[in-house]
Order: sequence, then C-alpha cells, then structure tokens
Amino acid sequence: MTVAIEAAGRTDVGQKRGHNEDAFAVHVEDGLVVVADGVGGGRSGEVASRLTVEAVGNFFRVTSLDPEVTWPFKLNPARSFNENRLVVGVQLANLRVREAAARDPALDGMSTTVVAISFADNEASVAHAGDSRAYRFREGSLSQITEDHTLLADYQKLKPLSPEEVEVFPYKNVIVRALGMRDEVDVAVAQHETKPGDIYLLCSDGLSGMVSDREITDTLSTASDLDKACAELIDRANAHGGVDNITAVLVRVR
Repeated sequence: MTVAIEAAGRTDVGQKRGHNEDAFAVHVEDGLVVVADGVGGGRSGEVASRLTVEAVGNFFRVTSLDPEVTWPFKLNPARSFNENRLVVGVQLANLRVREAAARDPALDGMSTTVVAISFADNEASVAHAGDSRAYRFREGSLSQITEDHTLLADYQKLKPLSPEEVEVFPYKNVIVRALGMRDEVDVAVAQHETKPGDIYLLCSDGLSGMVSDREITDTLSTASDLDKACAELIDRANAHGGVDNITAVLVRVR
C-alpha cells in the first residue's frame, strides 16, 4: 500500500549553463519521485537523466500493473520489497543508459546521478547514486538522509575538513558513483519510517551547493504550497549565482 502523499517539482537551467541536464519525475499514484542530474558534455547528460527517470518510472508502472512480471535483476533477501523494487528500478536505468551510449558514439561517456524515494506501508525507501540529495524536514528540523558519492565525501571520512578547507578542495565536484559509469552500479538504499507532516526534498547539487540548510529550513517551515516552495528554493539558488542546473522536488506525507 502506498503512503498518501502530495508532491510538486520544478527544474531550472540556472544562470550559467546553456541547457538543462537535470530531469525529474513525480508519480504520486505509485508513491514514487525521482531526480537525476546528467553528466557528459554536449547534450548527452540530459539524455542520461531523461532515460533514468523514465526507466525507474516505467518499472514501477509495469510492476504495479502486473505484480507477477519477471524482474530484470535479482532481489536482495535482506531488503524489503519496497527497497528491492527501487534498487532494481535504478539498476535498470543504469542498463538503459549504458545501452544508449553503446548504440550512439555521440553519447559515449554520459552518466547521471540519481536520487529516488518510494513511499509504501508507512515507510520511505531512499535510493541514490552520486551527489543528488534527499533531505527530510520533520517537526522543524532538517536532516540530510543521503550521503554524497564524491571524492570530497570519501576524503572527509579519512580526514574531516573545515569549511574553509572544503572551499579550496581541488576535487570536490568529482563524482565517484553514478549511472552509466560502469556495467553495474552500487545503489545505496535505506528505509525510513514516515510520519504525517514529513516533507522530503530531492534535489540536484545545483540547489544543495548554493542554498544553505538554514535557507532550506526557512522555506520548508512555511511551505503551505509545495509548488511555491520549490520555486522559492530555485529562486534562492539563482540569487546566489545559479552556477548549475537546479532541480527541487518536494513531497509531503499526508
């Protein structure tokens, strides 16, 4: 059974980029939201992100219509059904990106980050690869519930850096995990209990890299209208320079 949710999402090219390589999908009827941030130069990044949100959404639709359909990847018995469904959807998206790149030399090397949440049985399953993030806003408190798959994040596990050191770290934007990079992708997944009133934010790094946690908290504290809140978050990112494409998707548990 899916959790009752309401959702809204927006994406924006930002102030510095020529085109938008982000993509998102909201499938309220399936309790699914997905954000992808494409990488690859030219327009191949937007191909990778579009293929990803389509593949995950289609997999959820097919498995909703036919619960007996054969899944393309093995299930992990240690995970819940909902976690497995989300992970397999992302693995299928990785396959679709790899297949498209193999068919068209112009798409060679394309990849995309992804973050997705599936809501079912009072649980939110969160899967991701890369540096697109998920946050949970509960009772006035904001928590980041994904861990960036970047060289900076890996380095900080060995040696924590000050904010000043982070600012000058030479490889802070290097992604170490994404769809399309390899034939197999290690999808990080976790399950969280939901509460009525919880708000989940999924975003590309064009938002999280430009808007502070304090500003996100301020916006979500008064988020009566989720679409307007998405617009406000994007406006904040653009006001700070908008150096990348910006995507924000908000989901409220009813």
